[in-house]
Amino acid sequence: MAANLQNPIFTDETKAREWLEARVWPNGPVCPHCGSTDNDVTKLEGKAHRPGLYQCAACREQFTVTVKTVFERSKIPLSKWLAALFLLTASKKGVSAHQIHRSLGISYKSSWFMMHRLREALRTSGLAPMGSGGKVVESDETFIGRKKGVPKPKSGFGHKNVVLTLVERGGKARSFHVDSTRAADVVPVVRQNVAREAKFVTDEASHYWEVGRDFSRHDAVNHGLDEYARYERDADGAEYVIHTNTVEGYYSIFKRGMKGVYQHCSEKHLHRYIAEFDFRYNNRSALGVNDLMRAEEAAKGIVGKRLTYRRPHKVAQPLSH
Repeated sequence: MAANLQNPIFTDETKAREWLEARVWPNGPVCPHCGSTDNDVTKLEGKAHRPGLYQCAACREQFTVTVKTVFERSKIPLSKWLAALFLLTASKKGVSAHQIHRSLGISYKSSWFMMHRLREALRTSGLAPMGSGGKVVESDETFIGRKKGVPKPKSGFGHKNVVLTLVERGGKARSFHVDSTRAADVVPVVRQNVAREAKFVTDEASHYWEVGRDFSRHDAVNHGLDEYARYERDADGAEYVIHTNTVEGYYSIFKRGMKGVYQHCSEKHLHRYIAEFDFRYNNRSALGVNDLMRAEEAAKGIVGKRLTYRRPHKVAQPLSH
């Protein structure tokens, strides 16, 4: 990461824009308004035009690489956006908005907003079911933060936010903010995201008993009896290890980041923090992804996403009569 920070894209706006254009438009400029490419798009290089401006001959609209992305209409230099992007994707447990504020010399309010925009770029959707081809998928839940307006009970975790995570062994993770650990909240997520031919592994929680029958096999370890791994034979005679250590490993990184780096997360924004940790886990070095590749993948995710917050002092006031 130290070598990457010597890259001129972090100090030169032209280099930053060219780097982003190469990742967002690998096959040349694309009009974000109508989707036109090639001969329909012309770069405007006159003295009256700002750098990086293009015009589409099909819809006559002008645009830059940041139009209709999470960077649109930002007054923060693009070079600082890319520096924040690299820092966020290279830090295993995340990087706080205060750290970005100090490192990049921008206000805390701006850095907080930047980080949430970047997390929005890391979110993915419409993914294929996990465990295809009979792979092992582990599932578990953890508790983080506190639900707004819910008093702390005398016992239990009813006041905590619940995060459900599915991890394919040797592969990727997919996490969700669910209302509770009841079967009504957990089962639909599992059915939608795990392939029927998968080997499904969980702990002894009762909400997995029924849905476990949907898969090629369902095995559970009983943590209540201090059982954390069990060795059995698969249908083809191969040794098969039953444990949830993979998903527990994911949670160890997630909780260290949430408690040690971010310290506090409101329920409203939890889904974006989850997307951040999923992204880094799914693009980790164990899968052959280095810091630069991870940042490049994140840059591709900025397209077609906007994140705006209503500012009370900017709310339009009714016209007086």
